[in-house]
Amino acid sequence: MKLQFTTVDVFTNVKFGGNPLAVFPNASGLSAEQMQAIAAEFNLAETTFVLPPKDPAHTAHVRIFTPRAELPFAGHPNVGTAFVLARRGECHGRKVTGDRLVFEEKAGLVPLDLTREGREVVAARLAAPQKLTLGDEIAPEIVAEMCGVAVNEIETRSHRPLIASCGNDFAFAEVTSRSALAKATVRGDALARHLPMARAIGLHLYTPVREHGVDIQSRMFAPLFGVPEDPATGSANVTLIGLLAHFQPEADLTLSKTIGQGFDMGRPSLLEGSAVKKAGRVVNTYIGGRCVPMLSGTIDLS
Repeated sequence: MKLQFTTVDVFTNVKFGGNPLAVFPNASGLSAEQMQAIAAEFNLAETTFVLPPKDPAHTAHVRIFTPRAELPFAGHPNVGTAFVLARRGECHGRKVTGDRLVFEEKAGLVPLDLTREGREVVAARLAAPQKLTLGDEIAPEIVAEMCGVAVNEIETRSHRPLIASCGNDFAFAEVTSRSALAKATVRGDALARHLPMARAIGLHLYTPVREHGVDIQSRMFAPLFGVPEDPATGSANVTLIGLLAHFQPEADLTLSKTIGQGFDMGRPSLLEGSAVKKAGRVVNTYIGGRCVPMLSGTIDLS
């Protein structure tokens, strides 16, 4: 069996920036075990496998794998896969037209809107498949142990560290400065004790900034899933923008932020996040960005 693949850099407008993604636009006939093996072979943060939709009203059924596990939902894989399918103009024998795609995933339906410059697709934005949910709080001392910063560098005025989700569970903590964020180093043994895979995908740190045209800088560590650090995590940042809206005092608002990630890895990424809050509740969250095509090829499984 020979399968075509494409790689794209997601959440960037330059090659070798953002978060690399491998997309298999026709994964029919692959088992879950084969998908996992291919994702491990590519060793990118995620690899996506596109299958025919279960409901013909939708664009595709998409499965997402890290090098070690399947995810119910993820951000940069959705944005990158939408970009690839839109540029191909075809998915499993059906034309991909218009500026709206809908993917079926384990976490639910993921609608995506495309951005074009002239006739060419350059970006995509997703709506999270689930509403914002808040989980348990985590002691600042535990966060400090997991990421190697001082306890007094964990900011708690806006919120204490906690688990939250818009389809994927992450631990979120604000740090007090850009320098604290830059020096953070994940400690896998502590993460395994306090954030096992069944509890959260990883630890997402952030701090408000005014640099490189962004409002927030963030970093995400998920070594248990085979991702020591991720250059751009759409599913974490779509939750983060929801968290920020949730903790704002206004009952009704639309909050938009440009989020930087990957700058400390040499893979700068720009993510455009927004959240809508009504009557004190966050009702919608969105994340999007630009993509750059990189590689194409064939994998031979025979």
